[in-house]
Amino acid sequence: MGPGPTTDRRQFLRRSGSVLAVAGVAALVPSLAGCGDTSASAPTTTTGAGPVPWADLARSLSGPLVRPGSPDYQTDKQLYNERFDVIDPAAIAYCQSPSDVQRSIAFARRYGVATTARSGGHSYGGYSLCPGLVVDTTSMATVTPSSGGQQAVVGAGARLIDIYGTLGQAGLLLPGGSCPTVGIAGLALGGGVGVFGRLHGLTSDNVASLTLVSADSRVLVCDPGHNADLYWACRGGGGGNFGVVTSFTFTVHPIPPLALFTLVYPWSAAADVLGAWQHWSPGTPDELWSNCQLLSSGSAGGSTPLTVRVTGVFAGTPGDLSGLLAPLLSAVGPAPTSQFVGPEAYLPAMLIEAGCEGSTVAQCHLPSQNPAGTQSRAAFAAKSAYVTQPMPQAGLTAVVDQVASLATELPAEGGGMVFDAYGGAINRVPADATAFVHRDAIAAIEYSVSWGGADPSVVPAGVTSWLDGASGALAPYTDGAYQNYIDPTLSDWQQAYYGANLDRLRSVKRAADPDDFFHFAQSIPPA
Repeated sequence: MGPGPTTDRRQFLRRSGSVLAVAGVAALVPSLAGCGDTSASAPTTTTGAGPVPWADLARSLSGPLVRPGSPDYQTDKQLYNERFDVIDPAAIAYCQSPSDVQRSIAFARRYGVATTARSGGHSYGGYSLCPGLVVDTTSMATVTPSSGGQQAVVGAGARLIDIYGTLGQAGLLLPGGSCPTVGIAGLALGGGVGVFGRLHGLTSDNVASLTLVSADSRVLVCDPGHNADLYWACRGGGGGNFGVVTSFTFTVHPIPPLALFTLVYPWSAAADVLGAWQHWSPGTPDELWSNCQLLSSGSAGGSTPLTVRVTGVFAGTPGDLSGLLAPLLSAVGPAPTSQFVGPEAYLPAMLIEAGCEGSTVAQCHLPSQNPAGTQSRAAFAAKSAYVTQPMPQAGLTAVVDQVASLATELPAEGGGMVFDAYGGAINRVPADATAFVHRDAIAAIEYSVSWGGADPSVVPAGVTSWLDGASGALAPYTDGAYQNYIDPTLSDWQQAYYGANLDRLRSVKRAADPDDFFHFAQSIPPA
């Protein structure tokens, strides 16, 4: 497949660190519901009429109600992003059924308690926690393929890796993201982009129907024939805006033969690699998804902290994939320093993309989610944007310069930019057919920085300025933002996330939740 050394996939992953030490980079992470801002505040324990009778709610639920002082409270309140550990909810309701959700919402309304929904807890803005009541759906996590193999019913609390594992055993796939512990609800409600997106569309495009509990505690089925406006809005309108989803029925697809590839280049070729990739990727067949990663691994990178690589997944044979890669290899002057092209079974491929290569599905969890889990949480901040046409040389230079500056300005942190390919089935859906409006992009960019330290809630000096500077430098060449990479610092977020679909979303919000019960800092306001 062209010049350059070739290596075994496992050896390559061990050597190059395919699983980045950059939390959030290349992970397709949802935004779930939240309320208010993300600053620490006292839990909601009283109302104007006196103390909130939490014991009444606890007695009414099938699942547990976790309160401050409970043995598991400190763990149960955690989100994936450690920077939000300072948020202390008044209570977490582990709902085992739609009825539990109904009771929780009715209780919160009765006593004026701010409320948020939580599925996987991966909100980039921390909006799946609030100082009031967290309605947690992780107990509703069953995955049931239909007997005909064309659909699957999935509980709102199911995590991606469990969905992939269960459906994979039935020879089926659901297009979704790569981060294994993401909850399906936030991902699907805000879009959901992954390695099969160009072939089968977004996760939200594959929602055949969903069930949600509304702001007035009704259980509603939403599909093309029932509550059609809500069905439209919940396919890309973002989590936490219109109700608490309890289950989805998805269209699923047979698993094809798969091949993976990774090309690693010297940093000196970074502009050439990104320039060649952005011209090559849109013309590839729907079966081929890829991304281009420009990363600084910080102190973990040793003497070579800067990396540029192109990776991807192909629904086909390694031979056909090699032929498709040939134009890209020819367009980049230097040869890759490392490259891999090879076949892979579906579940091992998804584990590789999830950063769990060589692990079991059980191990590909946080220890708090599964006793066998080996994944870890992280602290990070991120921004996003869309590229609708290939960037000129000035844009490519800006990308390279900004990532290089990360290595010098924040040498102890990891981060960079990842360009994920769009096109194919994603872009063939009209922009107004669902709430997800971003149907003209050739790629989405995620800017991300992660950090460690004794107090992960403290954002290191320079992180915010780098994110603002990098996104600002690329502003002439980008547009919009991805609602599932929700960004609390974004001033024009309504237009950036929803564009021409905003007015209709606000109308749906007014009909479904006129008094804005499901409210957080970046929730859709009623018309």
